[in-house]
Amino acid sequence: MPGTKFETELQVRPDDIDMNRHVHGSRYMDYVLAARYDQMARCYQMPMEEFLRLGFGWFMQTGHIEYKRPLGLGDYFIVRTWVGGMLKKGVKVQFEIVKKRTGKLVCDGYFNYAMVKLDTGRAEAIPEWIVAKYSV
Repeated sequence: MPGTKFETELQVRPDDIDMNRHVHGSRYMDYVLAARYDQMARCYQMPMEEFLRLGFGWFMQTGHIEYKRPLGLGDYFIVRTWVGGMLKKGVKVQFEIVKKRTGKLVCDGYFNYAMVKLDTGRAEAIPEWIVAKYSV
């Protein structure tokens, strides 16, 4: 069952723009990562720094983005993310990015992340207490 959808508002910066005068495709991944960083602390009450303190990190295994329409310089947009599923050693994070002014979908997709132990670099089973914290 999908988790709660959380939102973060961001704005396109000049260094996000490519030679075609819209946001470069790779920046959408950065937008989702920035939103997740914000939401981990604000919405789940477990910031990335807590994972690092415990010796854990996250490694992206799969990234899938479907582009619908471009963002341009100065556009404000909403990054909406939610936990689409918990795996034994990872999590599926689904997302959509919506242009704030029009409410139209810019892109959507998902990322599969593995939780890794930083000292070994190997995937680690997610402890039940972390599953519970992110199952909202």
